[in-house]
Amino acid sequence: MSKNLVIVESPAKAKTIEKFLGKDYKVASSFGHIADLPSKELGVDVEGDFMPKYQVSKDKKDVVKKLKELAKKADVVWLASDEDREGEAIAWHLAETLKLDKEKTKRIVFHEITKSAIQKAIANPRSIDYNLVDAQQARRVLDRIVGYELSPVLWRKVKGGLSAGRVQSVSVRLIVEREREIQEFNSTASYRVDAEFTTYDGRSFKAKLPKNFDSEEEALQFLKNNIGATYNVSDLQKKPAKKSPAAPFTTSTLQQEAARKLGYSVSRTMSNAQRLYEAGLITYMRTDSVNLSDEAKKGAENEIVSAYGAEYSKPRNYKGKTKGAQEAHEAIRPTDFSNHTVSVERDQVRLYDLIWKRAIASQMSDAKLERTNLKVEINSSKPVSEQFTANGEIITFEGFLKVYLEGTDDEDTEQEGILPDLKIGEELQNKYITATQRFARPPARFTEASLVKQLEELGIGRPSTYAPTISTIQNRNYIEKGTNEGDERAYKQLVFEGQEIKDKTLSEKVGSNKGKLVPTDIGIIVTDFLVNHFGSILDYNFTAKVEDRFDDIAEGKEDWRVMMKDFYKGFHPQVEDVQENAERESGERILGVDPKSGRQVSVRLGKFGPMVQVGTVDDEDKPKFASLSPDQQLNSITFEEAMDLFKLPKALGHYNEEEVEVNNGRFGPYVRYGDKFVSLPKGVDPLSVEYDEAVIYIKEKEKADAPIYMYKDLEVTKGKGRFGPFIKWNGMFINVNKKYDWDNLSEEDIITLIEEKIQKEIDKVIHNWEDEGIRVEKARWGRHNIIKGKQKVELAKTVDVTEMTLEDAKEILEKNAPKKKATKKKTATKSATKKTATKKTAVKKKTTTKKK
Repeated sequence: MSKNLVIVESPAKAKTIEKFLGKDYKVASSFGHIADLPSKELGVDVEGDFMPKYQVSKDKKDVVKKLKELAKKADVVWLASDEDREGEAIAWHLAETLKLDKEKTKRIVFHEITKSAIQKAIANPRSIDYNLVDAQQARRVLDRIVGYELSPVLWRKVKGGLSAGRVQSVSVRLIVEREREIQEFNSTASYRVDAEFTTYDGRSFKAKLPKNFDSEEEALQFLKNNIGATYNVSDLQKKPAKKSPAAPFTTSTLQQEAARKLGYSVSRTMSNAQRLYEAGLITYMRTDSVNLSDEAKKGAENEIVSAYGAEYSKPRNYKGKTKGAQEAHEAIRPTDFSNHTVSVERDQVRLYDLIWKRAIASQMSDAKLERTNLKVEINSSKPVSEQFTANGEIITFEGFLKVYLEGTDDEDTEQEGILPDLKIGEELQNKYITATQRFARPPARFTEASLVKQLEELGIGRPSTYAPTISTIQNRNYIEKGTNEGDERAYKQLVFEGQEIKDKTLSEKVGSNKGKLVPTDIGIIVTDFLVNHFGSILDYNFTAKVEDRFDDIAEGKEDWRVMMKDFYKGFHPQVEDVQENAERESGERILGVDPKSGRQVSVRLGKFGPMVQVGTVDDEDKPKFASLSPDQQLNSITFEEAMDLFKLPKALGHYNEEEVEVNNGRFGPYVRYGDKFVSLPKGVDPLSVEYDEAVIYIKEKEKADAPIYMYKDLEVTKGKGRFGPFIKWNGMFINVNKKYDWDNLSEEDIITLIEEKIQKEIDKVIHNWEDEGIRVEKARWGRHNIIKGKQKVELAKTVDVTEMTLEDAKEILEKNAPKKKATKKKTATKSATKKTATKKTAVKKKTTTKKK
């Protein structure tokens, strides 16, 4: 029996900590929160003091039972959940739910999972910080109230199944407003002038005019003025300069830099950072602080001197700007600077490398530079006031640049190059001058990283909220990652070379939204509705002020219940008013009139998504409907595009005695012949497809679907699906990863893939009671499924299935069996009873209202 029980929230964290503690310590996991608000009711006493009604969820009851047993046997219980507000709330829930004795319960925190940090924490325990608990409760309760009261309004006034949230709705608003800025942006053209010059000994460099010309005529006249001109260096300045390293990572700067340099989504970054932390390789990854401990700075200094030399070391202190950052003690850094790399999964290795470089660079010397600015004078027979300028820099001492340079979101950033050694008055020869038409760019769409940056700058949300917020608004289909590669746009270029001026027409891709965050129709409609009716909740300043009040609660400056009462007394009446009086919102746009029928043509959100409607409910004939294609939106579709949708499906003829037609579907345009479907290539307009082209697509599909091999007398076919290339055999879909040559799979490859899949299927079965038709299989994320026929029950990852019996499995299946719906027989008696009951309810409601 262990004298000490240490409870953490993660099994991986428990495993790492166990290595540092002796036999007198037992480390157990709570698997996150053990208690939360109920899922099917508000669970907050809004009529009283706003106390939440916490419940232990079904999948945590076994965990709680086990922890209670362990706690009873221990002399001391150490609550070692994370050091932020969520962690403090987990510790509090554990103390309350397990009914721990205060005399033998200790709270410990640490921002890194190392032996020294754990031992230091145990030597310096504290009690639960109820201010931090209250701050977490305030956030949870406020967000529950907002979501629970706003969502039903959206169901009634917009569409069923929608949801709203204090931070998520504001995040969508940012993306919607940015999209509108882009749509309303009027691009103006100007001409940028660039040139290349060479010295008499053949060294070249580039220069440009510091101003653009507004018109082609002005640019052309400037080039004409250069005919017969000579050039010389009119001004030359050299100045020493320096660059300083960026501060070590906070949560948001890590998310931004991992997106720029590694291409990671916010959730991917946080998932991998969590695993690095739990393995004891980095410090806690949810932090606003840029501070490093003295011990960390000393460790970095030793490693810098050892690896690069004493001249590269410069210990520094950084000061953050984020309010409330005091609750997190350190920035994100490696726990041991001497570990330049680590042996873990590839995603984690790359993220660790980024964290190590940023942290070590923050303690290194400035980079020393020499910046050169020069001007080139134009000597022409015609008066020319303009001068070319060129800027360059050379690194005289690398400093921190030997390790790391921070990325940037600015797509137009130009790197300064190295200029040749020049002198004032030195003559130059012109190689060419170009005047290129450039169009002003609209504001850039948000990426996940730039959205995090914007939210942080506005003071909306905190480190723990960014990843779940972005995941939620994507899962709710309010926003999506763009896939449009952009459209071709022509632009002009005038070239002065060899004393001649020529013009060229070039093209460039513009309007690409690939990988950027784009609002969907439903996202735009919901945002407009919420802004129109709940402007205060969607206000950026309100959301930021709420975060400030959470910080005040965390510091003991405000009572969280007072905050809730202040908020609710204005919010709830507003919800009731909108519920009763607001009009339904469908995002309707009237596009025009159908020339054939003279009926109104409009687009709006329908039950099954965005659609075009010809006619209204008041017309004699019923309206006609057509669904928008996946790449069309209510706010941008044109009248012509809308009317084209009624030309589909388009019959093309017959192929092998099967009817062939082209149409639009949920996942894009396709050709159908018989009961088979062939997706059209990206960018192909279904209306432009004729019979001969459709047959080509059909034949390509038939060729792709033809068997490529026979294994055990069963056909092997191959194809490409949502998750990449695969082969199919005996009803099994087998993914083909990149180590195989997809186009040239050998017999050996095919057999290997099939046999590995068969073995994998065997390995995933834990129990198989064939006589009963029941089996237990491994599922994703460390969970397990119990399967019987079409019934599948997913078990929590906390459930240990190794000792499960057939009786246990049957009991679980029976408990989770779908309930049979009772057949309703409509009778006159029941109908009359129902009407009477309805009248009684109405009378009761009126009486209650009068009493109030």
